[in-house]
Amino acid sequence: MLYIFGRTLDMIGKIMIAFTAIMVHHRFLQEHRVDEQVFRTMKREQRIAMIGVAFMVIGFILEMVSTVADI
Repeated sequence: MLYIFGRTLDMIGKIMIAFTAIMVHHRFLQEHRVDEQVFRTMKREQRIAMIGVAFMVIGFILEMVSTVADI
């Protein structure tokens, strides 16, 4: 049970860090004080980061299901 709690806190921390980075990119993009190449690159990075967060959540869910099944 302690393992599940620790993994849950780890997952929440990772998502918080990823979401913070995504929001910084979003806020920076709203300023529109960058050239078109930087703008496109940041939008691509933002999409990749969102996919990464989705992978973390899916991986966490699979890990928890696997752990609970072993108990």
